[in-house]
Amino acid sequence: MKTDLSKRAMRAERAVVTRHELLYGEYRVLQMHVPAVARAVQPGQFVHLEIPGLDDAILRRPFSVFKADDAMLSVLYKPVGKGTRAMTSIRVDDEISLIGPLGHGFPTSHDVAKPVLVAGGYGMAALYLVACALKSSGTIFMGGRSAGDILCVDEFEAIDWDVRIATEDGSRGTRGFVTVALDEYVAGLPDAREVEYFACGPNAMLKAVCDRALANDQKAWLSVDRHMGCGVGACLVCVQRIRDPESRNGDWHWERVCSEGPVFESREIVWDDDE
Repeated sequence: MKTDLSKRAMRAERAVVTRHELLYGEYRVLQMHVPAVARAVQPGQFVHLEIPGLDDAILRRPFSVFKADDAMLSVLYKPVGKGTRAMTSIRVDDEISLIGPLGHGFPTSHDVAKPVLVAGGYGMAALYLVACALKSSGTIFMGGRSAGDILCVDEFEAIDWDVRIATEDGSRGTRGFVTVALDEYVAGLPDAREVEYFACGPNAMLKAVCDRALANDQKAWLSVDRHMGCGVGACLVCVQRIRDPESRNGDWHWERVCSEGPVFESREIVWDDDE
């Protein structure tokens, strides 16, 4: 049974911005000095930011943690909506109200024969701490619409991960969805059951990874993407259907992605028909 972590992460911390700049194309890195949160972060957890200058917005914004150490914490974002566009005005030495770390992340303390990360979009940044925490290096599959959507390649290669890329337009790596490159890799393994997946990205991609894990008797840990409201388990906006482990009739119950998740093992998840 997962423990609700929100109660010990409810207190807002004041984070001081130490770096804010373009990192890849339109993607920006926001680095903050917030030791109490940075030291506690586990791979796959997120933080809830209050966006300065967005006075008409009541809710904070959730961001997966890209990097964290004893003092600093970084998030990666792209200005695409009102909230993230407002973030571009943040300057070094500004203070930001931050709640976190929130949620349950990826399990990384056990031995994994063949760790395989599968990432789409921001998932590439969200999986970096996973790669750092796992006991052995493996292979990461990155997928995007075009070359400009591929992030963090240098970071993964610097820690000896094998990076394999797929783009829908063929502008970088294999042409097609990331599962095209993934299927080619798995087909060449002598024993595909040794693979254990850690995936973050769009839900359609997560379901594709789940389907392959179930078909090949593999374990897969998936960071589920659901719109969040409060981020601490109170509003029940980001619920996910989870299979009852003892049920033989397909019974399920709701769990909150922000507190019981966002990471679930693939066999737990009951997917919606449109995913």
